[in-house]
Amino acid sequence: IYGPGSQLRKSGNNSWAEERGCLIACQGSVTSAQLHAPSIGERPLSHMPWKDTMRRVVRQSKFRHVFGQAVKNDQCYDDIRVSRVTWDSSFCAVNPRFVAIIIEASGGGAFLVLPLHKTGRIDKSYPTVCGHTGPVLDIDWCPHNDQVIASGSEDCTVMVWQIPENGLTLSLTEPVVILEGHSKRVGIVAWHPTARNVLLSAGCDNAIIIWNVGTGEALINLDDMHSDMIYNVSWNRNGSLICTASKDKKVRVIDPRKQEIVAEKEKAHEGARPMRAIFLADGNVFTTGFSRMSERQLALWNLKNMQEPIALHEMDTSNGVLLPFYDPDTSIIYLCGKGDSSIRYFEITDESPYVHYLNTFSSKEPQRGMGYMPKRGLDVNKCEIARFFKLHERKCEPIIMTVPRKSDLFQDDLYPDTAGPEAALEAEEWFEGKNADPILISLKHGYIPGKNRDLKVVKKNILDSKPTANKKCDLISVPKKTTDTASVQNEAKLDEILKEIKSIKDTICNQDERISKLEQQMAKIAA
Repeated sequence: IYGPGSQLRKSGNNSWAEERGCLIACQGSVTSAQLHAPSIGERPLSHMPWKDTMRRVVRQSKFRHVFGQAVKNDQCYDDIRVSRVTWDSSFCAVNPRFVAIIIEASGGGAFLVLPLHKTGRIDKSYPTVCGHTGPVLDIDWCPHNDQVIASGSEDCTVMVWQIPENGLTLSLTEPVVILEGHSKRVGIVAWHPTARNVLLSAGCDNAIIIWNVGTGEALINLDDMHSDMIYNVSWNRNGSLICTASKDKKVRVIDPRKQEIVAEKEKAHEGARPMRAIFLADGNVFTTGFSRMSERQLALWNLKNMQEPIALHEMDTSNGVLLPFYDPDTSIIYLCGKGDSSIRYFEITDESPYVHYLNTFSSKEPQRGMGYMPKRGLDVNKCEIARFFKLHERKCEPIIMTVPRKSDLFQDDLYPDTAGPEAALEAEEWFEGKNADPILISLKHGYIPGKNRDLKVVKKNILDSKPTANKKCDLISVPKKTTDTASVQNEAKLDEILKEIKSIKDTICNQDERISKLEQQMAKIAA
């Protein structure tokens, strides 16, 4: 108890000696002379100032003992060639039915879509989603339909895919819709959290486009707000604002429908390496980045005053970009560094220091990417509060985060009502200016893996047939307006066809010129 090398002489008062031993443990190296000084010896333990400090450091939280555990080998997804593209995306997207993983593919871009139960070795001939002509950079499942996924690629397009109910039996090459509007590769796709069929994409042309997937139209184009590459984009809880982190070291909060910047912070993190910024449920913004000395940092910002962060913490000097995953129900943020072999987690509260370190899950293998399961896909019977899908070089390994509880009853405090699969708004309503919070569901009686997980609350998917989009317009507008929107759509389609004809004609003209030049060269050589 006294530590090595301490010359504590025996005292008649044993309790006094024990207290002195505690003092050594708490205050570090204390010399024998200091220990026996009468001024300290005469003060009772209760008046020691460090005692109050210790009382403040130990904070009550039901998540202090959260622990992570990797599943057994037979529950992993093996023999998967995970993409080697140098892009700071998570390369993996998960929902309660499927896990999607971007893979290496010759002759274009592809990703695997596996039903959650299809664990073990994945055959090399397993069908893929392979319609892109360049590597896939980002994928995202639609929060309102578990069979719809969007992908962004180096071929400058965004594609939206409908996955069959029981998974793929043949490779999928035909998307439901192709969204063309970016002039450079598309590295970010993100669905709107509450409005059906609203999709955001961001590309290396520094533009953000917001699409109505039901009609295939680009309705908002934010192409003049970023002067450099966009690292990430995050919607707030009701989808009224977005926040972005950019290579110019700025964090911007943007109102996409008004097309204006609401708040901005220059040099949120001073390091040159990529940053991330995400919205929290209370409207604050959480960022990860690097200091000028290349130390990894995390920070918390209030939109009303972005001059100084609410909290700023330095972590370590690793190179990996920190990917934040946020659970709005428990206010826990999980930080997964690319190339790290650990997941750190923090609780966000209203008390100083606001960002409280909880624990770290460590493993041997570094992670190439990470998928994060929505709350409704977790096993509430096992007190599971998060599930990650960690990508290795050749496999995907689920990691389960659990809060240990003795009771077998449903734990209301761990599982408040969470965002369900039903959309709160139609796309047209959101574009007209309406906002709505997510429609919440209880996890008490369902959403246990393996049980009925059809989630057919969406009834008929708007992606299947475009007329349903017009029918839904009838409910929120006058019939005359519907015919107007139909004619506008027809005109837009006609414009698209004319543009395509023009581009084909231009290509033919260019080829003709090239052929005539080559013929002239041949004639010269022959002469």
